Amino acid sequence: MIVKRDFLYTPKGTNRPLHIYLPEDYESSGERYPVMYFFDGHNLYSDADATYGKSWGLKDFLDGWVKKMIVVGIECGHDGDERLSEYLPYPADAGSWFEKYAPMGETTMAWIVREIKPMIDREYRTIPFRECTGIAGSSMGGLMALYAAVRYNRWFSKAGCVSSAVGFCMGPVMQDMAENPLSPDTRIYLSWGTREAYGLKDTDREDRSSWTYRCNKRIADKAKDYGAAVKLRCQVGGSHCEADWEKLVPEFMNFLWME
Repeated sequence: MIVKRDFLYTPKGTNRPLHIYLPEDYESSGERYPVMYFFDGHNLYSDADATYGKSWGLKDFLDGWVKKMIVVGIECGHDGDERLSEYLPYPADAGSWFEKYAPMGETTMAWIVREIKPMIDREYRTIPFRECTGIAGSSMGGLMALYAAVRYNRWFSKAGCVSSAVGFCMGPVMQDMAENPLSPDTRIYLSWGTREAYGLKDTDREDRSSWTYRCNKRIADKAKDYGAAVKLRCQVGGSHCEADWEKLVPEFMNFLWME
């Protein structure tokens, strides 16, 4: 069951709809459920809602998955390039294409933790503790999920970082990870596709050389230094698109919640 409801993005005074998945027996079960938050929530469940006409197929997966949970998809802003600013937690490296965008990612994360999560925990039957709370996203949403795991580890114990846009801000990412130790019960999934890997020539083989690989490997190694569980996943033939991210859904959900 998908519930769509409006929600105010208070930093701008504009609407950011929420796309909330509830287990089919939610109304009758009386149970409490873990919660996972996703960026770009309009791309999760329905092709009709998805920006490029292809969703992650997440509802079909959840309907058949053994673990029942609530998933809160948070829609991004669609006015111009505001998504790129609102999902940018750090100033971009000098010379980067992202340098022109104001970094509002911290503002967005504070809004999620201070406004969305309390509302979800108040109005739905959740298990509100960090051990039962995860977050995920792709591209800039993947960067935000990583940021949430690092800066907001008190609230999120699991992060699915799919095709994360980290290459242009590795300095601040690594500094943040050095200054904010992860709890050892944290689980982080890091993935990228060979067809999106920067500098990779042979996209039909496992990538262990590209800049994209090296960035994700550095993040994984630092997380492991704190005792966190990390899965580093190269999707051979994978591109920067929902169709390929959908293929990873069972893998990262099982890693974050079932292993």
